[in-house]
Amino acid sequence: MTQYTQSLKALMLATALSLPAMAFAAEPAMMKGGMFTDHKGMTLYTFAKDSAGKSVCYDKCATNWPPLMAAAGDKPMGDWTVIKRDDGSMQWAYDGMPLYTFVMDKAVGDKTGDGKMDGAWKVAKAK
Repeated sequence: MTQYTQSLKALMLATALSLPAMAFAAEPAMMKGGMFTDHKGMTLYTFAKDSAGKSVCYDKCATNWPPLMAAAGDKPMGDWTVIKRDDGSMQWAYDGMPLYTFVMDKAVGDKTGDGKMDGAWKVAKAK
């Protein structure tokens, strides 16, 4: 067997072994500097007026604090859950608490929403 054939077989084996790992969906958010961000790097927040598994942020609230929306096929994984909003759309939650971004955060790393509304909005962090 030539070195080329051996290399090709090794590459194909590595690819085949990695496929099952690729079948799992990525988590809906990332950890950056001790806080959660969406996949664009924007800070995620929780709202103290929400309860576990239930968002109360709609209309103007949801315009200013856009929910971290889940796609139709997204499934819960570990501490990440998908909740159904009153309007029928799906939203990601961490440890039961719905997650949001903030429209006034303009750049990656901004966290201008932290502490807004007398502390009701907090940067989302891992438990």
